[in-house]
Amino acid sequence: MKVTVVGAGNVGATCANVLATREVVNEVVLLDIKEGFAEGKALDIWETAPINLYDTRTVGSTNDYAKTAGSEVVVITSGLPRKPGMSRDDLIATNAGIVKTVTDNVLKHSPNAILIIVSNPLDVMTYCAYLTAKVDSNKVFGMAGVLDTARYRAFLAEELNVSPKDIQAVLMGGHGDTMVPLPRYTTVGGIPVTEMIDNDKLDAIVERTKKGGGEIVNLLGTSAWYAPGAAAAQMVEAVVKDQKRIFPVCAWLTGEYGLSNIYLGVPVKLGKKGIEKIIELQLNDDEMALLKESAEHVREVMDVLDKMDVVGA
Repeated sequence: MKVTVVGAGNVGATCANVLATREVVNEVVLLDIKEGFAEGKALDIWETAPINLYDTRTVGSTNDYAKTAGSEVVVITSGLPRKPGMSRDDLIATNAGIVKTVTDNVLKHSPNAILIIVSNPLDVMTYCAYLTAKVDSNKVFGMAGVLDTARYRAFLAEELNVSPKDIQAVLMGGHGDTMVPLPRYTTVGGIPVTEMIDNDKLDAIVERTKKGGGEIVNLLGTSAWYAPGAAAAQMVEAVVKDQKRIFPVCAWLTGEYGLSNIYLGVPVKLGKKGIEKIIELQLNDDEMALLKESAEHVREVMDVLDKMDVVGA
């Protein structure tokens, strides 16, 4: 069983490393356009196998998509970070071109692969991959909610001084400042979080979660990679092991929550077929208003991509 990770930067390499050390599949292919980069990262990961005691082989490739043939899942992390002076539209155009090229190439060699998109801007890049792939939407989805809920749960565990293992949470909407954490659906060992923390502190954690990516950038001067890479790997594991995990992911909506023709973060069941079910929660008026607001923001960015006609949609 094989999984490919396209983009051997920090996020992609971390994803490959987690997949290897957890022995999720037999082989992980790491691909990048920079000469020798993926090969070096893959070799470095493989040399940890005798130390960490696992068998998964990691193979690197410089733009040779033939090595990715037969992949069950492909994780796409490719793309450029936003640089000084670069507009949002510039970033969308550049990364959409990259995601389109990668999607075309991986599907030539693995036509039945499930695609997990990590490239930013996340929601619109997932939309770009879907338009390019021309396959069922259950096989093309984005990683955002798993990361965002992980941050939310980590902050709660720190504040409550409890194990993060016992915290379950749901988060919806776009990946960014308009995301919609749902305290009403957050529990600690089955106990509603609202019974364990003051509203002011909970509100502060929600706001910190919304800006979680920016907090890392301010500290490091670059984007996060350990948590995003691990989050993508967890989604891969749910698919290849047919775990039927309930995760928030960036999914294509066709009427759920009153929204259609949009990629947005919602809870789903992940298994061998990809998204096997989109779960519709009974949101209250306030929660629904926040979700609709987030959707409007995401749709604006999707419209930018449509007008560019990058994928000929």
